[in-house]
Amino acid sequence: MSASAVMPYFIKPSVNLEAADKQAAYEEAVVAINANLESETNNILKMATINCILKTFLPYYYWVGFYMVQNERLEVGPYQGTLGCLHIDFSRGVCGRAAREEKTQIVPDCHALVQGAEHIACDPNSQSEIVVPVFGPQGQLIAVFDVDSTLKNSFDEIDQKFLEAMLDQHFTLV
Repeated sequence: MSASAVMPYFIKPSVNLEAADKQAAYEEAVVAINANLESETNNILKMATINCILKTFLPYYYWVGFYMVQNERLEVGPYQGTLGCLHIDFSRGVCGRAAREEKTQIVPDCHALVQGAEHIACDPNSQSEIVVPVFGPQGQLIAVFDVDSTLKNSFDEIDQKFLEAMLDQHFTLV
């Protein structure tokens, strides 16, 4: 099955936010996430809840989800959006680079990257992306958190700051 550039009927195109509005949206989302995940220990439930709340509060989130570390590669976990790649080797794409380097990746224009190697186009509507490594309580990489937008330049240091702190709070500091 190949990806189509036609926007699925059930997905809204992204809407970028100004810095102040983005900050406010993240602050509200973090309150909702913390309230819903208080004392939750199941990682799958945490991932599904985080996806749902962030996609609700941040209108530039087109695809949001987790790729979990399994058998020395990434396998799709809970997500919201169009069909995601099922498996990603650490040697391929932005998610693979985030896992390999254990460092957040911000991509202002996905289509400027070498397709198939530097970027895997699961959905041609994705124009920009942020991928954040997710660590477990012992500091081991357990997943990467991937967010795509249908607009270029959607992600910045505000996204990075909030996502790294929120993921650290709910997965590393348990």
